[in-house]
Amino acid sequence: MSLDLYLAYVLACVVIAIVPGPTVTVIVANSLAYGTRAGLLNVAGTQLGLALLMATLAAGLSAVIAVMGWWFDWLRIAGAAPPRGGFFLQGLLVMLANPKALLFFGAFIPQFVDARGDYVAQILLLGVTAMAVALVSDGAYALLTGRAGVLLSRRRVRLVSRLSGVFLVGGGIWLALTRR
Repeated sequence: MSLDLYLAYVLACVVIAIVPGPTVTVIVANSLAYGTRAGLLNVAGTQLGLALLMATLAAGLSAVIAVMGWWFDWLRIAGAAPPRGGFFLQGLLVMLANPKALLFFGAFIPQFVDARGDYVAQILLLGVTAMAVALVSDGAYALLTGRAGVLLSRRRVRLVSRLSGVFLVGGGIWLALTRR
């Protein structure tokens, strides 16, 4: 793959990573409510989830998993269930329960793969790059909101957490209704 193509991919990853989604919402909510450590544990879990998604993509199983909508439903339920101390597991389940992540990367990454080269090696390089960009972006969200949580009163942190929860539940309901 050419350097120009790779740099375009990195730029696209940065743009994608800084736009908040379900993982950033969980990271911000937990960092505000429970501190930076909780948010960073979420980041670690999402990194493992992203690695699993990339491995799935490299193995060519994205089409099989895309058909298994029920699997994502169970993962969403499990993601809501982990106790407060399970921040790593929560981050992992949020990433794995996001079918858009797998479908997006399944459609996005192949555009940057040179068909004449080693497909798996390129997917691994692009996957590790996406993970590194997400790690920096999500880690920054965790650190900044963890710091903000220290400065905010418990009452305001609770309000932000509840608003985040309303947005997540609302998004889940919207997704469930549009899938039918």
